[in-house]
Amino acid sequence: MQLFDWIVLIVTLLFIVGYGSWKTRGSKNVEDFILGNNETPWYTVGLSVMATQASAITFLSTPGQAYHDGMGFVQFYFGLPIAMVVICLTFIPLYHKSKVYTAYEFLERRFDVKTRSLAAILFLVQRGLGTGLTIYAPAIILSALLGWNLTVMNIIIGVMVIIYTFSGGTKAVNVTQKQQMFVIMSGMFITFFLILHYLPNDMTFNSALHIAGANDKMNIVDFSFDPEEKYTFWSGITGGFFLALAYFGTDQSQVGRYLSGKSVRESQMGLIMNGLLKVPMQFFILLTGVMVFVFFQFNPVPLNFNPNNKIAIEKSAFKNEYHALEEKLVKLSEDKKVINLLYIDQLNQDYDNPILRKELVALSNKEKDLRDKAKEIISRADSHTETNDKDYVFFHFILNYLPKGLIGLLLAVILSAAMSSTASGLTALASTTAIDIYKRNQKEEKSEKHYLHVTKFFTLFWGVIAILFACVGTLFENLIQLVNIIGSIFYGTVLGIFLVAFYTKRVQAKPMFISAIISQLTIFVIYYFMVYNQEKLGYLWLNFIGAILTIVLALLLQFLFFRGKSDGNEVILE
Repeated sequence: MQLFDWIVLIVTLLFIVGYGSWKTRGSKNVEDFILGNNETPWYTVGLSVMATQASAITFLSTPGQAYHDGMGFVQFYFGLPIAMVVICLTFIPLYHKSKVYTAYEFLERRFDVKTRSLAAILFLVQRGLGTGLTIYAPAIILSALLGWNLTVMNIIIGVMVIIYTFSGGTKAVNVTQKQQMFVIMSGMFITFFLILHYLPNDMTFNSALHIAGANDKMNIVDFSFDPEEKYTFWSGITGGFFLALAYFGTDQSQVGRYLSGKSVRESQMGLIMNGLLKVPMQFFILLTGVMVFVFFQFNPVPLNFNPNNKIAIEKSAFKNEYHALEEKLVKLSEDKKVINLLYIDQLNQDYDNPILRKELVALSNKEKDLRDKAKEIISRADSHTETNDKDYVFFHFILNYLPKGLIGLLLAVILSAAMSSTASGLTALASTTAIDIYKRNQKEEKSEKHYLHVTKFFTLFWGVIAILFACVGTLFENLIQLVNIIGSIFYGTVLGIFLVAFYTKRVQAKPMFISAIISQLTIFVIYYFMVYNQEKLGYLWLNFIGAILTIVLALLLQFLFFRGKSDGNEVILE
């Protein structure tokens, strides 16, 4: 980090925080604070929805995911555009017609207060954890790579978000996310083209793709029916669809973005914009990770990208064993560079040499074996350390190979992404707690000013909780997977409740509430035994199973035990 990098980083972040606080200061009531007075244009809705999902985890973990496993992760998003269409046709018109502050407020009108509270609590649990992770993810990477104190990093990120979110609520989130998305995408595009520029002079983009393909990094679509495979076309189009439907349709951090739209049409256009751009954006981020992989075929690469593991090894009795592996990797890297240059020369002559291609695969397998042995040594040196280094790959490249100024910009990208998703999470948590829990259980009539102060208080409260969770969090195999796993555990049940509310005429509150409880408990059991312990099921299927189970149980309970009865809450789609 040079002085110029610090200037770029600090000026960018201060501008976002200052501009957001100044532009949206002085909310007059709850509607202004939570819904932004319904003044948000469609393009801001679209950018805000994209920025909410595109957390720092996306820009740290996704390139690393592609570096190790290739482009297959993009299948996770295949169901998203379909989900956007369903939400635009069904969810948005009903939310706007009901004039609700939160998605869960609608459930009381359709069922009862118990169902509303259950859905709100499930949201608060998973989003509270998720918001803490949006702070923790960039903080742990930055602290490890830059030597900054982790707790201080957590507090800095959290406090910056709290300042403008507390000041302006949804308006502040929407305004700042436009700047944040500009910073994020500018930084990513510049980085991508710099990687291409750093490749050998006689190497074309097409040649780079051939090298990636020879190493199985360009397998974009997998039509396998194996349920143990995490990312396939079928899991993306089903589990990914249900996850996107639940996240964008029932998660208040996203619902709040388009509830602030000027009209139903503006909200719908914003979501369609997200549906059209999200998959290409994720494809581009993954492709950036693949290009980083190609770059490291010609440049020195560490045995493990996590610098903390290197420190642990140097202090242990296993350092000589580890150094021997490092020497083997240096020799292997030289061999790879030679073979890759020969392969490029053949490609430039329009000949894809199968012998060289086979040798590339063999060298890559040898490198993988070295890395696996290194992880075993690291585990012996420190049994508590995380040996998986996917989240550190992209940042290692940023710090070691980007020019002055751009490092500061990329740091600003990561912190901006962290702030945007954290801000959306805080406003959603605050509005849900204030409206669905606090206000709903108030017996005395209170003023609008009172509920405005309460919502601001809960913004501060959840901000502190998120910071505390980030300070005590532990690293998982891959942060982007952890966020999606947490969502998948809870989203299916909540989505099932909403689908019954929207599309069935006769299911009443009691069978709905009972089925939701049974479904959520079942998902906990399935996750523990089938996903966590045995890895017999990809976690994306939890969304599908949870939603279908909730719907089927509600219909069965209604038919078997509540048939012919009515509770007066039979609101249906019109």
